Amino acid sequence: MRVLPVSLGRSFNGLWFGTGTANLGDGMVLFAFPLLALAAGASPGGVAAVTTALTLAWPVFGLHAGWIVDRVDRRLLLGGVNLVRALMLAGLTAGHLAGALSLPVILVAAVLLGVAETLADTALTSTVPMLVEPAGRNRANARIEATINVTNQLAGPPLAGLLAGLTLALATGTGAVLYVLAVAGLAVMTLRPTRAETRPAVMAPLRTPAETQPAMTTPGPTPAETRPAVSGEVVAGFRFLWRQPVVRTLTLFTAAMNVVWAVPTALLVVHAVSPGPLGLTAAQYGLLMTAMAVGGLLASAVVEPLRRRFGVTTLLVADAVGTVLLVAPVALNANAWVVSAGMVIAGAGSSVWRILVATLRQNLTPPDLLGRVYAASRVISWGVIPAGAALAGAGAEVWDVRTVFAVATGLALVTLAAFVSFALRTDLSADVQPAAGRLA
Repeated sequence: MRVLPVSLGRSFNGLWFGTGTANLGDGMVLFAFPLLALAAGASPGGVAAVTTALTLAWPVFGLHAGWIVDRVDRRLLLGGVNLVRALMLAGLTAGHLAGALSLPVILVAAVLLGVAETLADTALTSTVPMLVEPAGRNRANARIEATINVTNQLAGPPLAGLLAGLTLALATGTGAVLYVLAVAGLAVMTLRPTRAETRPAVMAPLRTPAETQPAMTTPGPTPAETRPAVSGEVVAGFRFLWRQPVVRTLTLFTAAMNVVWAVPTALLVVHAVSPGPLGLTAAQYGLLMTAMAVGGLLASAVVEPLRRRFGVTTLLVADAVGTVLLVAPVALNANAWVVSAGMVIAGAGSSVWRILVATLRQNLTPPDLLGRVYAASRVISWGVIPAGAALAGAGAEVWDVRTVFAVATGLALVTLAAFVSFALRTDLSADVQPAAGRLA
C-alpha cells in the first residue's frame, strides 16, 4: 500500500533527503556541543550558556529570517546555510583536535548555528507549498515531521554519543559531512513559481503628485524616509499573523504550551537521573528521551488517517491533553514507567500538532508571505522557551523541582480548557483540507 502519492515527486524527495541529512547533523550537534564545552574546561554554568546560545536566535533574529527567506531563492538559501554549517563544524573539529577551542569560540559558533537554524527551518516550511499541491501537503508535512523525529531526536544523539565515545572530533566531523550531503539533495529541487512569487523582489514605492515635481520645489526622500519600507517588509509576516484569527490563535496556544514544555526541557534531567527521585542512569535517561521521539514518529506516520477518522479538532485537543501528561506525572511523583508513558503521549501529540498547524498556516497564508509568517510564529511560540526555562530554573532554586512541575501542570490545564473552548467554536477542518482551486 502506498503511504504517499507519486505526485509528491522528485523535487519534494530532494527536499526530504536534505531535511533528513541536515536534521541528523542537527541532532548530533545538539548532543556534541555541551561535550565540546566540557572538553574546553567550561563550568556547569558555561555548559548551560551553550544551550542558551543555541536557542536565542528565534526571538532575536526570527523576523529577519522570514524576511530573508521571502526575498531570495529558497533552494540557494538552504544550500548556502548548510554549507556554512558544515564549514563551522569543520573549523570546530580542527580546533578541538589542535586543543585550541575555548568557551567564547564555542558560544559564538552556537549563536551562528542558531541563526542558521532559523533560516533553514523557515525556508523548509515555506518551500513545501512550492513543491506539493494542497491535497498532498498533510502527507508531505507528515513525512518531514517523521524524518525530523527519526534523525534529529531518535538517531542523532545516540549516533553522536557512539562516535564521541571514540573521539569527539569524529562526531562533529560527521555532522559537517551530513550538512554537505544535504546540499546534494537540495540541488535536485525545482521550485514551482506562483504569481505572487514572480513579481520583482523590490518594488519602487508609489509617489504622490507632489513627489513627481522638479527637485527645486520638492526635495527627494531622505535615507530616514526609506528605512521604514524595509522595516515594514520585515514585520509584514507578523502583521498578517496577527490579523489572521486562526493562525494568530494557534500561535498563541503553541506559545502557552511551550512555556509548559520548557519546564521538562530544563529540569527533567534533575528529577530523572540519580540522585534524582527516579534514580535513572544517564543511559536510561537517554532511553526515556528516545521514547518521546518514538511517540512522535508513530504519530507522524498515521496522522493523515487519524485526521480523516477523528477530525482536526479532536487531534489538536488530544495534543493539549498530552501536554498535561508531560508534566503531571512528575508533579505527582509517579514512577519512571508512568513518566515515560506521559512522554510518549506528549511526543505523539506534539508531532500531530506541528503537522496540522503547519498545514493550516501554509493554506491560510499568501505564498509570498509564508516565510515571514512562519518566522513570526516561531518568534512568538519559540521565543518563550529560553525565558520559560530560566523561570523554571529559578523556581527550582526557590522551591523544588516537583513544585515547578505542579505549577506547569496547572498552566497546562488552563491552556487545555481555553483551547477546547476555542476549538469547539472554530471550523479547522476546512482550512486543513482546502477546497479545489483555492489559493494556498
